[in-house]
Amino acid sequence: MSSKKRSIGLENLSLIEEYYERWKKDSSSVPDDWNAFFEGFEFGYNESLKNGPIEVGKKKPISIDLKKQRAVYELINAYRTLGHYIANLDPLGFNRYEFDELKLGRFGLNQGDLDQEFDSGDLAGGGTRKLKEILDILKESYCSTLAVEFMHMDSFVQRQWIAQKIEGKFFKLKFSKEHKKQILYDLLKAELFEAFLHTRYVGQKRFSLEGCCTLIPMMDAVIENCPMHGIERIVIGMAHRGRLNFVTNILQQDYKVIFDEFSENYVPEGVLGDGDVRYHLGFEAALKTRSGEIVTVGLAPNPSHLEAVNPVVEGKARAWERRLLDTEKRKKVLPVLIHGDASFMGQGVVQETLNLSRLEGYKTGGTLHIIINNQIGFTTVPQDGRSTHHCTAVALMLAVPIFHVNGDDPLAAVFAVLTALEYRQVFGQDVVVDLIGYRKYGHNEGDEPSFTQPLLYKAIAQHPNISDVFLDQLIKTGDMTREEANEYRKIFVAELNQKMEESKAWIKSEEPPTLRQRMSCPRILDPVKTAVPLEELLYVGRCLVQEPPDFNLNPKVRKILAERKAMIEGKEPILIPFAEMLAFGTLLYEGIPVRLSGQDSRRGTFSQRHAVLYDTKAAKKYVPLEHIHPNQAIFCIYNSPLSEYSVLGFDYGYSLDYPEALIIWEAQYGDFVNGAQVIIDLYLVSSESKWGVTSNIVLLLPHGYEGQGPEHSSARVERFLQACAEDNIVVANCTTPANYFHILRRQVLRGFSKPLVLFTHKSLLRNPHCSSEISEFVQGTFEEVLADPQVHQPSPKVILCCGKVYYDLLEYRKSIGKMDVPLVRIEQLYPLHEKKLKEIISRYQPQSLVWCQEEPKNMGAWNYIFPKLQELFSLPLTYAGREASASTATGSLAYHRLEQQKLLSDAFKE
Repeated sequence: MSSKKRSIGLENLSLIEEYYERWKKDSSSVPDDWNAFFEGFEFGYNESLKNGPIEVGKKKPISIDLKKQRAVYELINAYRTLGHYIANLDPLGFNRYEFDELKLGRFGLNQGDLDQEFDSGDLAGGGTRKLKEILDILKESYCSTLAVEFMHMDSFVQRQWIAQKIEGKFFKLKFSKEHKKQILYDLLKAELFEAFLHTRYVGQKRFSLEGCCTLIPMMDAVIENCPMHGIERIVIGMAHRGRLNFVTNILQQDYKVIFDEFSENYVPEGVLGDGDVRYHLGFEAALKTRSGEIVTVGLAPNPSHLEAVNPVVEGKARAWERRLLDTEKRKKVLPVLIHGDASFMGQGVVQETLNLSRLEGYKTGGTLHIIINNQIGFTTVPQDGRSTHHCTAVALMLAVPIFHVNGDDPLAAVFAVLTALEYRQVFGQDVVVDLIGYRKYGHNEGDEPSFTQPLLYKAIAQHPNISDVFLDQLIKTGDMTREEANEYRKIFVAELNQKMEESKAWIKSEEPPTLRQRMSCPRILDPVKTAVPLEELLYVGRCLVQEPPDFNLNPKVRKILAERKAMIEGKEPILIPFAEMLAFGTLLYEGIPVRLSGQDSRRGTFSQRHAVLYDTKAAKKYVPLEHIHPNQAIFCIYNSPLSEYSVLGFDYGYSLDYPEALIIWEAQYGDFVNGAQVIIDLYLVSSESKWGVTSNIVLLLPHGYEGQGPEHSSARVERFLQACAEDNIVVANCTTPANYFHILRRQVLRGFSKPLVLFTHKSLLRNPHCSSEISEFVQGTFEEVLADPQVHQPSPKVILCCGKVYYDLLEYRKSIGKMDVPLVRIEQLYPLHEKKLKEIISRYQPQSLVWCQEEPKNMGAWNYIFPKLQELFSLPLTYAGREASASTATGSLAYHRLEQQKLLSDAFKE
């Protein structure tokens, strides 16, 4: 294209329109310079070229250098795309960048063009402007104390929405005098609270918010604006940074409670177990906004393992959406995740949780992410902690807007978070606000940061408080006087001093702490009525085996339904997969919802479940468990992403706020539970003791040695048993379909919540010996210990076992003709039903006991069961199983068979 000046008239329009139409169909069909032009043209110029000559000002054609006009569009596009790189985002002024990509010369423009008028497309409303005015708008919109990444977003509508909110925003003019004062008061409360703690509790950890106290007016604004957006409930997850400040100044917890918790002798009232440190605890609040509406807020408890709370919050939010009947639009519940900058980029669970955001079984209508960006992680600076410019880069995967804001500009920060909130409600997607500040002290208040960052902390020590910076602005604009601010400080500090005196008086009156009573659940071994009337069982069973009308079934699936039909008609015994379906179906019939999620759970890893049927000729599916009765409860089953950490965290969170449902997470193979170990250790087995939080979640973990190698054999029974104490969880391994049926139903019928870790089987799914008659479902209950059904007389030796190895022992016993040796199965390992076990063993009057297991000696139940059996029985006890091993299993099928044969032989050895 020529650089000579010329009028853009009809003769040029035809060429431009031709190129534009070609570009819309295939961007590679036009030259590179035109491709770049239309990228900006689509966003900025839009329809103006289609309507004839460019008209601006008084609507008369103007003479424009076409090449430079195109350059201006490219410039606008470049600032929208790249402006955040040079924005004024660091309050300390360290991280300021030059960026050659945004220099005028890069676009063929120069200083001499600044007074030249150009069409500005739809920039800030569009129109003809001088280049210097265009630049001013771009810099103010995209390179000031607020910058936004949004040009990576797929949707033109969403990009346009963001641009209209940001460009030429002059957002400071949108704040009333009263709102500005409220923001200042929020800042003063936040900073004065931290300073008060710092002087009264010298050296004690509190994980101060100082340097990022703008979070407090931001969250205050979010809560105040929730009613106008139809939000009734907020579910929040955050780490320890600023948590004490948050619960007092946002959630309105009494300051006295915080002061109490700093006492060395503090023991929380009603503690169930060990308790936790003050900056990990959860909190519930019903907050009245200044307009009089109520917003309920739940702050989830969290461990120190950063970001682990993320999927838990999403699950809790999803449960509340179910409670509020908001499962279609998902606008009434707002998940808010408050992250650290280093952890947002460094912790893989962040990406896993982001990936859940639009999946059928896990979406919550979008999450508001706020990053408390200290620009440091413990002692690690950003250039050592990430490979990207911004800590938010992982969020680019969702193609959502990312707002970066200087924490020293509270108006910009509040504007950003309110815009983000509105975006979430309009588009139902995640959105990120990156609040960039600093950390006034070290990682904690006992840490010395100048050891590793002397220059940074010299600058921080000299930097004024955010409230001082903001107050100076308000004084200049006449919105506030220094006297008003000082009076507020005086009143607030007086309130803190009063609460401190109340705390001191309370602590003095308290008795010194004593050793706590151990946590327990006396009802945990009580029998529960789980049997189902025959009429109900038959009705549900028939519904589950009914072929859907006008549906093309896979022939193999039709055969499975026929087999199940024979089971419900009493012609064949019931196997494990159908027992599970009957457990789900009867609960649904009785009004109890069921949710199951996991990798390939709809069909089942071992092609055993087939809870969802697929038409072979049409894109439709049929879920038998949804077609039992018009008034049945809701059944949800989802194939999860290939993640254990986030999905287990999500389902655990769901179970916390929807305890009346049967909530199940299933591992594809039990070994894969390793990927969720953080959730197991820090939540599942300890949350009741730490936080008084109970869950009834069920973990289905396929477990058993079939020669499939070390990654498809062991669900690590030993790890769960090591974590068992104080009746915290239930650990079981059912060897009959009936027992499996009863334990699933017991989980929601027993009247209290405990997580259930249930080891399931692979080879037993179709084993005809592993079967139950219909009579076992309509009578009886779950049996923690099973006596040998074939041996009733005394025996010199009893073999005890757990799980699938029982059937191997049964077959081996038959092969060697020792039918008089009883095999006793422990179906529930923890809590061990000692009374029932002793009663069963006493029937045989043995002189010795054998514990047989498939797992290596250093794994499985041996180290757990050995001392218990020694304590219960004064009898010799021997071990029959694999030798201790570094790996869970061998990868050789031949060697596996040799090992299996040896452990069976050892069990019966005289």
